[in-house]
Amino acid sequence: MRIPHTRFMLFAALALLFVSGCAVNPVTGRQELALFSISASQEVKLGQEAFPKAVQQMGGEYDDPTLAAYVNGVGSRLAKVAERPELPYEFKVLNDSTPNAFALPGGFVAITRGLLVNLENEAQLAAVLGHEIGHVTARDSVQGMQRGALLNLGLSVLSAATGSSGYGTLTQQAGQLAAGLLDNSFSREQERQADRLGVDYMVRAGYNPRGSVQLQEFFYRTVEGGAEPMWLTGLFRTHPFSKERMQDLRAYIAERYLLQQNDPRFIFNEQPFQRAIADLKKTSEGYELYDKAREQEAGGDVSGAIATYLQAAVKAPDQALILTRLGMAYLHAGDVRAARPHLVRAVQLDDGYYLSRLGLGMVYLELDDVPGAVGHLEKSMDLLPTDRGGYLLALGYEKQGRTAEAIDLYRQVAKASPDSKVGQAAAQKVAELQSR
Repeated sequence: MRIPHTRFMLFAALALLFVSGCAVNPVTGRQELALFSISASQEVKLGQEAFPKAVQQMGGEYDDPTLAAYVNGVGSRLAKVAERPELPYEFKVLNDSTPNAFALPGGFVAITRGLLVNLENEAQLAAVLGHEIGHVTARDSVQGMQRGALLNLGLSVLSAATGSSGYGTLTQQAGQLAAGLLDNSFSREQERQADRLGVDYMVRAGYNPRGSVQLQEFFYRTVEGGAEPMWLTGLFRTHPFSKERMQDLRAYIAERYLLQQNDPRFIFNEQPFQRAIADLKKTSEGYELYDKAREQEAGGDVSGAIATYLQAAVKAPDQALILTRLGMAYLHAGDVRAARPHLVRAVQLDDGYYLSRLGLGMVYLELDDVPGAVGHLEKSMDLLPTDRGGYLLALGYEKQGRTAEAIDLYRQVAKASPDSKVGQAAAQKVAELQSR
């Protein structure tokens, strides 16, 4: 029987869609329909571009090399026994009070200071990291991109090239992709699957699976007790939790790992974990004051916030993030000279956080040290391109007589945020400079 031409073309188009739009899930082995197939190498590229921006957006890395090495060691131990051990896994501790953890495509995993300090042992840490590795091995973020609004942005990141300034196309889009991935939540089934995978990895790596149950029970008590805003805006927003999810995990462990729960060879490692987070706990009171100061400043009480930041800096001395926010609060109050020493010290302690560099660049612009300002602002834009940073850097170029570079950067800021005040100010600057 001969198929009519129009019907044949329809069948051909559908066949092409299914051939080019299906990918094999590395965990389930099933084919999954997607609008665009993203290869493993592309997945890694997406993570490599977006992860540094996500780290910057969430306070930078927490400055404790010993703790960082410990967390990376636990994560690497789990990754080796997962379905995709060949991925270039990275595990970082972020300096953010919000209890949270996330994974980006390609094996880039982070846990926040705010979640880590709430854990009791290494098995619970392994449960968190194993869960996130489960999202990576199952390609959950990639599946969401393939079906959702982040697809075009992800493809743009894969194809873009860095622009001539620190606000190039690639870095700008990578920052937007990072924000989108951080805001992307998983389905209940994806969460349950990641729970089970995390337990599988824990057992293979020698951890007691009861650590995962302990973690879920802690989450349940937190939810039942009326979760604080930081939990609701952090982990529970992107990783929806329910009593059913906890019960499902208990049943899974009872069915598959009953013997391992009472086998002393499967470890909890409470003492090593407590030693690893000892210094982190010492800073907790200071960061509680820091969080209070952030709320005061957001509510318009800048002088009250400065007083609380100062208290935080006493309780947790030489914490770059606290000093950065203290310096920014002084700038908010118009006291440039008071801001300077705190921002200088913050950069001395951690020169890899964009906001410290941005604040110090603002200080030097106000003090008319233009070369100093440009140096810090360029570094800030390398770490995390922002509209404000781009505008201030363009202003620095303008003051140095680098008019063409200033116009180019003003134009990029105006294009990126045409409806914002800084974007409109940048557009006005372009018009003024071109009319001279």
